[in-house]
Amino acid sequence: MDARLSLRYERMVQSYMKVSEPLSAGMKALNDGVSSFAHTQAAWRFYANPMVSLSVLQAPLTAAAHEGITERCGSYALCIHDWSRLAYRHANKADRYAITHASDQGYDLQSSLVISDQTGEPIAPVAQCLVSGVGRQATYEEEVLTPRTHLDEVSRAMEHLEGLGFSRPLVHLMDREGDSVGHYRRWQSSGIQWLVRIRDNPQLTYQGSALASKTLAEQLTYHRARTVQVQGKPHEQYVGEIPVSVTRRSKPSCKKQVQPSVAGEPVMARLVVSRLFNEQGDMIAQWLLLTTLTAPTADTLVLWYYWRWQIESFFKLLKSAGHQLEAWQQESALAVAKRLLVTSMVYLCHRLGDCRESSTGSTATSAVVDSLEWSTDAF
Repeated sequence: MDARLSLRYERMVQSYMKVSEPLSAGMKALNDGVSSFAHTQAAWRFYANPMVSLSVLQAPLTAAAHEGITERCGSYALCIHDWSRLAYRHANKADRYAITHASDQGYDLQSSLVISDQTGEPIAPVAQCLVSGVGRQATYEEEVLTPRTHLDEVSRAMEHLEGLGFSRPLVHLMDREGDSVGHYRRWQSSGIQWLVRIRDNPQLTYQGSALASKTLAEQLTYHRARTVQVQGKPHEQYVGEIPVSVTRRSKPSCKKQVQPSVAGEPVMARLVVSRLFNEQGDMIAQWLLLTTLTAPTADTLVLWYYWRWQIESFFKLLKSAGHQLEAWQQESALAVAKRLLVTSMVYLCHRLGDCRESSTGSTATSAVVDSLEWSTDAF
C-alpha cells in the first residue's frame, strides 16, 4: 500500500481497538476532531479500494508470525485450523448463501492461527478464507474461486503456509473434522506434520490387525501425566500411546454422486490417548489423537491439542466478545474479509500487549500447565 493507504490502515486499527458492546458493530471514532460519518466514509473507501487486497492486509500479520515464531517457539510452531459459520440476516449482503439450510444465511469462515509450542500463547492469524454465494475469498489466493470442501481448502492453506519459510517447522492441529485418510495421504506426500483428534470407529492397523481406534484405546498402558483443574476441581490426566498405521481406503467427498473408495500408501502414525478422571475415579472425558510426529512425548502432544482451544477463543472475540462480526454492515464478502484482517491486527496488538505485560516470553511449559483451568468443552 502507498503511504496514504498505510496511514488509513493504521488509523482504522486504532479505531477498532475498543469496540466491545453488542450494538457497537462499527468503529470507535478517534478523538481527532473528525466526525463519525467521516471515519465511516473513509473506511468504506478503504475497503472498496482495489489496491487494498487480502494479501496486502495479510502481509503484516504474516510478518508478525515470522517474528513471533522466532522469539517464542521452541522446536515447532503450532498452527490451528478451524471453521466458523457467520450468520447474516441483513438483506444488504446479496452474496450470502444457505450454509446448512434455507434460513441459515451467511458466510463460512476458515481461519488458521499460529501459537507457541512452549506456552500455547497465540502469535498471529496466518490464513483466512471466507466462502460466500459467489465464491471464496482467501488471503493466499487472489482469485475468487469455486468453494472447496473444508479439508481440501485447509490442505491448500497448509501447503501455502509450508512455503512461507518460517524458522520453525509447523505442526497443523485440527479437531475431528480433520479425520480423513485421503487427506492424511495428501499431507504425507507434501511432508506436512499434523496432529488430529480422531473418531472412535475408524480402523487403525496395529501389529498386522485392523481394529477400531476405541478398541485400541482399551488395550493401552496408561501413565499419569498431570493434575488439571476442571470447573475449579482437580482431575487426573492419564496418557497412553502405540505406533499404528492407517491402511484403510479413502472415500472421496462429492455431493453430486457416490464416489468409489480409493486405496493408497500406508500412513505411519502414533495413536495417543488422553483420559481424564475426577476425584471419584470416574473417567469423564477421552481424546483419541493421531499424529505423524515422532519426537514430542505423548504428554506434550496432549497439551498441544488442549491449546487448540485458542482458536475457539479467537472466534468468540470476533463474533460476540469484542467485535460483533455478525453485525457488520459491509455489503460483500470481500469487504467483510478485508475488515476481518484489520480486526485480526487489533487482536494481534492486544495479544502482544498482554504478553509484554505478563512475562518476558520465557515461561516454562510446566509452570503454564500448573495454572491452566481445563474445560470439559475442550474434550
